[in-house]
Amino acid sequence: MTRASFCPGPISRRSFLSAGTLGLGGLSLADTLRLRADANESSVPDTSVIFVWLPGGPPHMEMYDMKPNAPADYRGIFNPISTVTPGLDVCELMPLHTQLADRYNIIRSVHHKFADHGGGHKRFLTGREPKTPTGFVNDSPAVGSIVAKCREHHNIGLPNYVSGTNPGRAGVDVYSFGAAYLGPSYVPFNVPGDPSDAKFEVKNISLSKDVENRLDDRVTLLKGFDQLRRGIDQSGALDAVDEFNQQAVDLLTSHRARDAFDISKEPASLRDRYGRHAWGQRALMARRLVEAGCSFVTMVMENPFVSGVPSLKAGVYNWDSHAVNCHLFEDAKVRLPIYDKVITALVEDIYNRGLDKKVLLVVTGEFGRTPKITVQQGTQTKVDQPGRDHWPSSMSLLVAGGGMRTGQVIGSTTSKGETPKDRPLTPNDLWATVYKHLGIDSERTFPDHSGRPMPILPYGQPIDEIL
Repeated sequence: MTRASFCPGPISRRSFLSAGTLGLGGLSLADTLRLRADANESSVPDTSVIFVWLPGGPPHMEMYDMKPNAPADYRGIFNPISTVTPGLDVCELMPLHTQLADRYNIIRSVHHKFADHGGGHKRFLTGREPKTPTGFVNDSPAVGSIVAKCREHHNIGLPNYVSGTNPGRAGVDVYSFGAAYLGPSYVPFNVPGDPSDAKFEVKNISLSKDVENRLDDRVTLLKGFDQLRRGIDQSGALDAVDEFNQQAVDLLTSHRARDAFDISKEPASLRDRYGRHAWGQRALMARRLVEAGCSFVTMVMENPFVSGVPSLKAGVYNWDSHAVNCHLFEDAKVRLPIYDKVITALVEDIYNRGLDKKVLLVVTGEFGRTPKITVQQGTQTKVDQPGRDHWPSSMSLLVAGGGMRTGQVIGSTTSKGETPKDRPLTPNDLWATVYKHLGIDSERTFPDHSGRPMPILPYGQPIDEIL
């Protein structure tokens, strides 16, 4: 139906009931809003999380836990450099980290037992030991889905849980983002693509002309609700339908969501500071989303060879730096300066905009890399090259904002970076800290598929040093 031919004549019940079926990410907005209304809480804290996911496993001994005194086949070729925080050294390839070290913390002692990518993703992202050590399909909800469930009543005019990925990797099971027994209403609203691309658009927010015309029809249908109810449904069965469908249409016709995703509104100098590529502009979009009120934003940063960044034959798509995949050090020379610029821009921006109490930033992958370097023939290069394999027994991650005490190194590993030495922590301790920041009771339960009450976290304590 076009605008020219639209006639606000008799309206069928079937047409009216379709008013709320324009779903974000394939989900019915009306259904999502109906589920949100089941909650009986009246308010939530004005807090948010930006979660930067580095799939594949970042090399902790090339980034935040360097061991210059370890044997040569452990320490690698790069040198640590000091920062404004005594005792907090970082890799020489990340010089921008040095001046902001008083605004973030490095945790060096998180560990778990799942060395497979699938098992590692599931273990880290759910706070539970997965039933199978491989595969990416969750049997427990990812943390972002828990947040979406706990804040389902928090209607802010844009999705409460958002993720950004490369095209073709938007499925929830690519990174174990699944909601498991909470159901598909609690998976992230995914924004695939490169926000620095001139043709980039958020497809489920930017309506096509055809959808726009149909939406106009549905808005008119909603305006005619009273007449429809009197003429068709004397029982009042449509009362509830009206509320949820009206909210759904409000979300789709509101400018708030489109504005939050529109990074073109940011100054060119700030966009340059982040970097005009997928990683940089995703990070900037994340800041815009949490500032607008989104509760949990996950941005995936895996392939640095995008948007004009030179490709590298000895490089690897994600952070999976096996020797067969890449030359560890050559890949790091390209990857880490990009990472350095993006993460420090995000930390700096959070503080400059006064969001450091509202927004908690977490940057991590599923595990670290083997402390001992291996040498194998590269699949692409066909020559022997150094690499590191999967290593869940030690890893490093960065946290900032959240009103926490910063400028700290929390925990340590042994002299060769193999296992935690001081303050051993698990992913659950991180998530307990995140839930506390969001005002979520980690002992709250939700029923699994069999109806058993499952606590949000089976164990874990907030990290006292940063609260």
